[in-house]
Amino acid sequence: MNVRRIDALRKAMQREKLPAVLVTNSENRAYLSGFTGSNGALVITADEAILIVGFIYREQASLQAPGWNIVQVQDSLPETVAQVVRNRDIAFLGFEKSHCSFDIVEQYRAAFSNDDEDECELVPYSNIIETLRQVKDEDEIAAMRKASEISDFAFLHILGIIRPGISERDVAAEMEYTMKKMGADGFAFDTIVVSGTRSSLPHGKPTDKRIEYGDFVTMDFGARYQGYCSDITRTVVVGKPSDEQRKVYQIVLQAHMRAMNTAAPGIIGSELDAIARNTIADAGYGAYFGHGLGHGVGRVVHEMPSAGQKSRAEFTVGNVVTIEPGIYIPNWGGVRIEDMVLIVEGGNRSFHHTSKELIVL
Repeated sequence: MNVRRIDALRKAMQREKLPAVLVTNSENRAYLSGFTGSNGALVITADEAILIVGFIYREQASLQAPGWNIVQVQDSLPETVAQVVRNRDIAFLGFEKSHCSFDIVEQYRAAFSNDDEDECELVPYSNIIETLRQVKDEDEIAAMRKASEISDFAFLHILGIIRPGISERDVAAEMEYTMKKMGADGFAFDTIVVSGTRSSLPHGKPTDKRIEYGDFVTMDFGARYQGYCSDITRTVVVGKPSDEQRKVYQIVLQAHMRAMNTAAPGIIGSELDAIARNTIADAGYGAYFGHGLGHGVGRVVHEMPSAGQKSRAEFTVGNVVTIEPGIYIPNWGGVRIEDMVLIVEGGNRSFHHTSKELIVL
């Protein structure tokens, strides 16, 4: 059992005046217990940590969650949770309102319902565990470093594969195969490979379009390793770049490096965003940078804290965030450069070690 995480949650529960919480989100469940099965629930009180799973996950739970009181589902998960709550005379049970649909909440309410006027009341809570997840510990950082090493290797490998005539889809498939072969458990998100005029699509999906001489190729991808993600974007050019391509690339690189050199404890997300955004706007391309500068990364690829125009998040030691400015010009193309960084005392450290200078293939 990760005592530090449970203790931190219990302190948060005290602040929120919650005697017990129900955790059903799979990533929050894994973060707290280590259990990675696709179904189950946690009930955490001031002095007990209970993991409720079905028969098919009983052995896995005992292996992954030592120290937890493991209860096997009887009838249904809501009914079993209700029984656990009744046995402990819990009057108020917090539930994750951001992760529970109205239908699920109704199922739990029905399970708790009886003729007793003192039945447990469900109380919504939001982002308690997600807030804890913002600060990574050594084990989390180590997993993310390995995930980043895998994605860096895939990028270096794909540089020898990209050429005129190969399709975006084939590039993405080769990158994913390489990440899996290098030890990735899976992918942080659907791999993005866009080329030519399609490189102006920030989240464009790879297609059968074949890469041509003179194309920008933007690749946004990441590995998952031991439950943690990496996230990196690199843009390369196939064949001799035009003057405009070099100009746009250098503007994005300048914006990226200025933000990289500024990200540190104490900075507000919107302040960091403004550093990169103003660099692009001052160069005359402000209208072509329409997304936030970055986001937190951890068990999922988009989590707290954020670095956008409206972000009030104050970065602190242990945060892992992306720095990813871009310029996207419709019917022409686009550039994005992204590193994932760890906020440390006095600044940050990048998880990635591949070149960010314009690579010409």
